[in-house]
Amino acid sequence: MHPQLARFSRRTRALAAIVWLTTAPLLAQGPDVKPTPKAKRPVAASPTPAAPATGSITAVPLTAEDLSSFMDGFMPQQLEQADISGAVVAVVKDGKLLFARGYGYSDFEKKTPVSAENTLFRPGSISKLFTWTSVMQQVEQGKLQLDRDVNDYLDFKLPAKFGKPTTLRDIMTHRSGLEETIKDLFVGSDKDLRPLSQYLPAHLPEQIFAPGTIPAYSNYATTVAAYIVERVSGEKFDDYVDRHILQPLNMAHATFRQPLPENLKSFMSNGYHLASEGPKPFEWVQVAPAGSLSASAESMSHFMIAHLQNGQYGDVQILKPETAIQMHTRQDGWPASMNAQALGFYEESRNGHRIIGHGGDTEVFHSDLHLMVNDNVGFFVSYNSLGRDDASPREVLFQKFLDRYFPGPALNEPTLSTAAEDARQVAGLYKISRRFESSLLSVLTVLGEAKVKVDPKDNTIFIDDAFKNANGVPKHFREIAPMLFRDVDGQDKLAFVKDSSGAVILYIDFPFMVFQKIESTLDKTIVNYVILGFSLGVVVLTLLLWPVAAILRRHYGKPLTLDPPARRIRWILRIICALDVLFFLGFVIAFSALEKPGGLGASGDFWLHAIQIIGVLGGIGALYALFAAVVSWGDKQLWVWYRIWNVLLGVACLGCFWFAFHWHLLHFTLKY
Repeated sequence: MHPQLARFSRRTRALAAIVWLTTAPLLAQGPDVKPTPKAKRPVAASPTPAAPATGSITAVPLTAEDLSSFMDGFMPQQLEQADISGAVVAVVKDGKLLFARGYGYSDFEKKTPVSAENTLFRPGSISKLFTWTSVMQQVEQGKLQLDRDVNDYLDFKLPAKFGKPTTLRDIMTHRSGLEETIKDLFVGSDKDLRPLSQYLPAHLPEQIFAPGTIPAYSNYATTVAAYIVERVSGEKFDDYVDRHILQPLNMAHATFRQPLPENLKSFMSNGYHLASEGPKPFEWVQVAPAGSLSASAESMSHFMIAHLQNGQYGDVQILKPETAIQMHTRQDGWPASMNAQALGFYEESRNGHRIIGHGGDTEVFHSDLHLMVNDNVGFFVSYNSLGRDDASPREVLFQKFLDRYFPGPALNEPTLSTAAEDARQVAGLYKISRRFESSLLSVLTVLGEAKVKVDPKDNTIFIDDAFKNANGVPKHFREIAPMLFRDVDGQDKLAFVKDSSGAVILYIDFPFMVFQKIESTLDKTIVNYVILGFSLGVVVLTLLLWPVAAILRRHYGKPLTLDPPARRIRWILRIICALDVLFFLGFVIAFSALEKPGGLGASGDFWLHAIQIIGVLGGIGALYALFAAVVSWGDKQLWVWYRIWNVLLGVACLGCFWFAFHWHLLHFTLKY
């Protein structure tokens, strides 16, 4: 995933580490790997060689010597500045490994250096490329068809809510139409891992888009594709990948298995948020085919070479050339001006060069794989720490690599005269297509809405949370073609397209998801903030002022003069307020648990149901609060401000219940 979108998406998923991903037993080893230069952390960092700016027509020749000088000058400084423990980089060219080197430490405390040859990193969703390669192997054998209903291959049924079957092509282009799901995506230990045959039917998400229409990145759908490979091949997925990809490609330091095989455990790098904070536990990924790979940089270089050589690595052919070319080919359904999905790979072209690849993130590992298909160059990088920089280190590194060795043409298209009018048309709130729609986590959608704004000084548009420069300032985009906007200072593009219903869709350079303009008033951020802010404000103040008022009455000798029915109403209203506060506080605590490995998981269902029961009682209480407001308003003996407050309280309790109901916090199925 694009690093800026990874940050944006993480916020919309309540800080859960999701976008990316591990299973069990033992990897049979292939022949020994040819050694590469030993990894080391340079004692002193040499200055980074100057790279031509984007737009220069002069490229530095891509040689092992120059690349070594460039990387040795850049990487140590980057790791130190960002508080990253270690990283690894591999570059292949013309069917050979050109450069592979580790930087920093796989164990920061013990100062164990990273080795490109054998240190294992977790490349997260780059694992999906192995799943898609497995699918295409079965396609060329005639066991699978890309455009056939996947339910023909399954022992459970994907929904067909929109009257259209879901196909493997839909899944491989992230257009299965399924909403996001994270429950049990990561689990707490290997004992919590379940076979795909059990996990998939139990966690089946709702279909929120017609298949083949809206791209919405899906770990679940990827895992469905891997399960189909299991069923048609008769092999467990990790066994299949071992036999048909890892061993043929001599990827001796690579495995999908969880826990790691005994002969690989000692090579596993620690993972960190910050190197200075200490290591995090090994991450157990339930949806293993979507992200459980552990691999060294050199092993990953073999995979890159195979795809750049249209399926061939040495004397081995893991895909027929025509199959590999089909897999790398741009698919239909995206604006011509924007990057599109290939089959599994996605386009990420820059500097005038066609690039396909995939990003990958776990909680602590952050990786990218780029294939420059027309230049026969592959680039892999993985960091074992998130780091402190807001701008992603891997994004900065790859852009500097491109600017030095593959500089692009100058980008100086004139701004359209329609820029001001078109900018106003596209301004507004948008929600990401990769979202929770029907589950209790749908509330994160409103927390993660993106706002397209217009800068009146130059009629550019910007989006605060989704696209920022390295200095944290929002990128501004100017209109260079009808409804096509380019970054004023870079190459990122935004395209606005209306679908068949007239709804506005925002396409970004990373084609696995889009943003959809929000038209419903009740779904807009500010409306929800006002409703929830007012409602909880009145409820909390009612509870806080209760003891304060009692203290003041006692101090001034003014006892509360209410008849027994009014006193009873007053007590019940306070109980209702307490229920509402407990309900929302309970969900805040529950959502914060999603940050931990394993999250809530199935073991959290009891507590979520308990919180939801409190919410239902609060909903019933809202009706009582409205009744109490009517009763108290008719009692002229009560102080007028007391009656007004009861009316406000009734409305506030109703607002709390509406928010919980509207955003499915009371959805008792607990599929999320």
